Amino acid sequence: MIRRRAADQPQWQGEPLNAVLFDLDGTLLDTAADIGEALNRALAECQLGSFAPQHVREMVGRGAPKLIASAVAHLDASMNASRQAALLERYFFHYNHLHVFNECSARVYPGAAQCLGELCKLGMRLAVVTNTQQHFATGLLQRLGLSELIQVVVGGDTCEHRKPDPQPLLFACEALDVPPAHALMVGDSVNDVLAARAAGLPVVCVPYGYNEGEDPRQLACDAFVETLADLPALLTGARPAKELRRLTRSFNPTHSRT
Repeated sequence: MIRRRAADQPQWQGEPLNAVLFDLDGTLLDTAADIGEALNRALAECQLGSFAPQHVREMVGRGAPKLIASAVAHLDASMNASRQAALLERYFFHYNHLHVFNECSARVYPGAAQCLGELCKLGMRLAVVTNTQQHFATGLLQRLGLSELIQVVVGGDTCEHRKPDPQPLLFACEALDVPPAHALMVGDSVNDVLAARAAGLPVVCVPYGYNEGEDPRQLACDAFVETLADLPALLTGARPAKELRRLTRSFNPTHSRT
């Protein structure tokens, strides 16, 4: 048996890490095109107009119910709760249709698969914690060849509450049998940061995600990685300190958002 050197053990600020929780949309996968297509098809059925791809990216981040509510608000449409719920169901129908008929265009971000593979080799337990419904998230991971690297998938309908509530993160830690103090959250939005803070996890962010239209680089996280391929080296200290300083940023409470 080959034993890893202590220096190769993933850690955060001197404490061992045993698990990494990843956000899905905007972190592991670019799914905005599919979300926009399903949204626009549902809106067209109600004769409510449509959104350009960039506008959709600015609304993604808190799950489908919030997406639908934001779309209705942006369109200044008069819609009661019942009609809005019906619109949500049509969105789910069209999103599912894209996957069933192999019309989806979701892609894995560069470096993501490499990151997951390297973390698995380091003995890390991996989970996806997303506000996307669980069966959609699981299907995407399977379709794009990542499911074998992920032990637990927590969707927006798995727990009573979604991110930014800490419940999904704590649920994932329990499912992985890892204390929150020995887990790390990786995401692209304020929801990931707030959920991680509330759950007691450190949080690393990528700068290329959605974050509801706000610049992810302004997030009050513990560190940034330009690409997920850089994450294993960050956690094992494999990169020289000078190079790491370009990838990381200390948490500053003054940057927190509510």
